[in-house]
Amino acid sequence: MRTRRLILAAAAGAALLATAALPAGARPAEPEEAGVSAADLLAKVTSCSQISKSKYRTDQAAAATVPVCGTKRAVFWTADMDIDCDGRRTDNCNETTDPWFLPDTAFHQSDGKPLRSDTLPYVVVPSPSGTWDYRAAGIKGGGVAAVIHDDQVLYAVVGDTGPQQIIGEASYAAAEALGIDPDPAAGGAASGVTYILFKNSQVSPIESRSAAASLGEKLAKEFAGGS
Repeated sequence: MRTRRLILAAAAGAALLATAALPAGARPAEPEEAGVSAADLLAKVTSCSQISKSKYRTDQAAAATVPVCGTKRAVFWTADMDIDCDGRRTDNCNETTDPWFLPDTAFHQSDGKPLRSDTLPYVVVPSPSGTWDYRAAGIKGGGVAAVIHDDQVLYAVVGDTGPQQIIGEASYAAAEALGIDPDPAAGGAASGVTYILFKNSQVSPIESRSAAASLGEKLAKEFAGGS
């Protein structure tokens, strides 16, 4: 159509003028590199080299079916997502909203206070046991994790520890960011959540979402492109 041709011609002319206006020797800005996709990361965790001595339950009444798997760069598992609302008391996380609320987290923010579950995306690791000890695998408080659900990738920190035989838990803020109901009593996801924890990583300060996202993206690119 004539109108479309005129529009395309005008756009091409504008692009030529913009290029001509650049200083001598300068080049147009390159487009920003796309981030690591959920598919990129999931492609690296299709097989499991189990590092836990046995498997974990997703809930107290469930069968133990979830292994912790390991690679050179990370550990990972796929499970459900229960909501951790522990830490600092807020309108969203307190004894009234969460029947299992605890006013502390295993790891603390830079000022020594417990983490805030409804603003900081964090994941929960099982407390050390004969099944698996996260510390021996190079995972520590403040380490960075990629959490994947429904083709979304969220970068979070390792923020708390949970029961020794149960796996699959993350903070209120992590669930909310992934579009999962964050209600600690009735929310969460029944399955389909993949947790990738990067070995020997450290977000500083632990409470910085931007620092977790920046480091997480860097390590995710290395993980997706490496072995």
